[in-house]
Amino acid sequence: MNDKVNRLHQLGVLGQSVWFDYISRGLIGSGGLQRLIDEDDVRGVTSNPSIFEKAIGSGEGYDDDILRLAREGLDAAQIFDRLAIDDVRAACDVFAPVYLGMGGEDGFVSIEVSPKLAYDTPATIAEAHRLFAAVDRPNVMVKIPGTREGIPAIRECLAEGLNINITLMFSMAHFEGVAEAFLLGLEARSKRQVTLRNVSSVASFFVSRVDTLVDRLLDDKIAMGAEAERLNGLKGRLGVANSKLVYERFVQILASARWRRLAGAGTKVQRLLWASTGTKNPAYSDVLYVDELIGPLTINTLPEATLNAFRDHGRPVRTIDTGYDDARRLMRELAEVGIDVSAATERLQKEGVDLFTKAYEGVVGIVDKRRQALLAADGAGA
Repeated sequence: MNDKVNRLHQLGVLGQSVWFDYISRGLIGSGGLQRLIDEDDVRGVTSNPSIFEKAIGSGEGYDDDILRLAREGLDAAQIFDRLAIDDVRAACDVFAPVYLGMGGEDGFVSIEVSPKLAYDTPATIAEAHRLFAAVDRPNVMVKIPGTREGIPAIRECLAEGLNINITLMFSMAHFEGVAEAFLLGLEARSKRQVTLRNVSSVASFFVSRVDTLVDRLLDDKIAMGAEAERLNGLKGRLGVANSKLVYERFVQILASARWRRLAGAGTKVQRLLWASTGTKNPAYSDVLYVDELIGPLTINTLPEATLNAFRDHGRPVRTIDTGYDDARRLMRELAEVGIDVSAATERLQKEGVDLFTKAYEGVVGIVDKRRQALLAADGAGA
């Protein structure tokens, strides 16, 4: 490949969109987000409580608004809500030309329902509607976790015309539940004879966290005297294999008569989005979870370090639909050595909800400290 060609642009040629896994007021206001669009063909942004915890906790860029909202009598949780909505709305405006230029296929910015509602279906539905209306942009996506209680909320919100990004998916069972919710939601919408073309959805499938947990389980077996050479050979492989098998199932769904009926009525594909694609283990390639998962009708949401690494030395080659047999073989081998992949992925989803809840509480705590300090200084200066 010509080194002068941006490798991130090559992903678009191969049918994969790059989204940026970060948002902040500074990134938007400085023109940094626009540069990512112009120079790296970034086509969307994802956010979550952890990202806002980092953004709001860094520097003083939010202080003026925190003080203004505190003077209005808002508490910390309400202030955070307003800050997040404002940032997402501003990012949606930056991506509006992408959204319009690509016919509504890309250019989305995601905002997440409070993780505290992950196991409450009616509250999730209500909160998704509130956030969708509050941002009030056609290219906003509301993130709902793919928990057992989240699935009916996803179905209902899609049926009602909301753009939905389903998060915290780790297994084939999670994906199939989400895909079914998508089909049912759009079928219900079709029966009401309302437009299907303006509803967009992505299914965010987490990758690196699977290897982090399963590698640790394999290390535990090695420490107990199990066959080290064999177990070491299984490490660092499940994240990619798990994702490839989900992609294989995704393609099968798109070949079904059921999907063809919806597609004929104008329904957009619910694309697979690879999430958690920053490499956690320094022993593995820093672009492992990009290089191995490239293909059409997919998105990879990249943290800054991974985006920079792929631009520098990634391999823009279609890889997503290779190695299916090897992936199935790995699943069998893991079962043979006593690794329960199903149990591990259920554990990861629960831990994901817990981590996002902790981050949500963390960012509200940061806002509360700033709120109190700014009000105190404001009072002292009055």
